[in-house]
Amino acid sequence: MTDLSATTRHLHEKLSTEEGVYGVILVSGLLAVAGVSEASAIHTLVLTAVTILVFWAAHVYAGTVARHGKLSHGAVVGLRRAFRQSVTHARGFLVSTILPGLVLIAGAFGLIEDALALWIGLWVNVGVLGFLGYVSYRRKSAPFSMRVFGAVATASFGLLIVIVKAIVTH
Repeated sequence: MTDLSATTRHLHEKLSTEEGVYGVILVSGLLAVAGVSEASAIHTLVLTAVTILVFWAAHVYAGTVARHGKLSHGAVVGLRRAFRQSVTHARGFLVSTILPGLVLIAGAFGLIEDALALWIGLWVNVGVLGFLGYVSYRRKSAPFSMRVFGAVATASFGLLIVIVKAIVTH
């Protein structure tokens, strides 16, 4: 297996979590708001990174509090274990910024215009959401029509953000 396929598999594993899907939707919302305010790609990248880090930290904290002191496999979960589990569980938030972040970096370096970087980032996230929905149904051996339904249903969250951004900015 090549390093690229291992990296792709790792990204997919982290994005195919509640936190990954939520992170993609959150990043899409941030991109839409940045587009409405006509923020630069670098400003949007920084805002997105800081916001995702805050949500990630809040999720880790909440997960640690929720897990600490509970019984797991006959033993009480200690603070350190609760924290480690929460950090592992919340990685999807961080991974959700990678693909749109790369597009924003291209905008920050002037390879593409800022506004175009925001739109591409939004559409990348719609594609990621659709892919995750499709794969989710494929894992359950659903027929092709249900896989497509899953892709459209999941992508619809990103599409809704794109539609709202388009209405507000035009």
